[in-house]
Amino acid sequence: MQLIGMLDSPYVRRVAVSLQLLGLPFEHRPVSVFRHFDEFRRINPTVKAPSLICDDGMVLMDSSLILEYAESFPTRRRSLVPADGAGLQRDLQRVGLALAACEKSVQIVYERQLRPAEKVHAPWVERVSGQLRAACAGLEAAYAAQPVTVAEDRLSRGDVASAVAWYFIQDMVPDAVPAADYPALGALSAQAESLPAFRAAAHGSGTVRTQT
Repeated sequence: MQLIGMLDSPYVRRVAVSLQLLGLPFEHRPVSVFRHFDEFRRINPTVKAPSLICDDGMVLMDSSLILEYAESFPTRRRSLVPADGAGLQRDLQRVGLALAACEKSVQIVYERQLRPAEKVHAPWVERVSGQLRAACAGLEAAYAAQPVTVAEDRLSRGDVASAVAWYFIQDMVPDAVPAADYPALGALSAQAESLPAFRAAAHGSGTVRTQT
């Protein structure tokens, strides 16, 4: 399998970390939807990151759909999906909140970095920022009420998505979400970033490293 996309995308990084936790081998190709648009279009005409080239050549896209496919592998080390109903419900809530946080933070980044300064629409940025803070508040409440054990054999889909989202937010738009207001979420992210699967897929422009 080949994972296509840059690790400065929280969606790509979510998949890269998760595939490692699942113990599934893959090659990472850091192709940018901006700098390498034509190359990416040859892989996936929709130019959507992450994209996954399966062993038979079929291309999948969307981080959640790629991870659903990954969970089907009988060779995976374990599942990131809780087996019990209550655990699954909590996990789905956290996945939803984390992906909402990713979406809103990415929108702010695009608004600030891709739109000319004189055309940035401040009311839109404030609206999206409010949605971002609401998503983070939901995650903060969830992890404050029910903390998790941060270990590679214990993390769920929601934990990975939440940790990746928080790191992205604090790296790219820290002024939109004051870190001091979200201690439980910050602690989750800090502990997760120390794990081998996260260190091997560090946020940025690099390539997933082989764990040693």
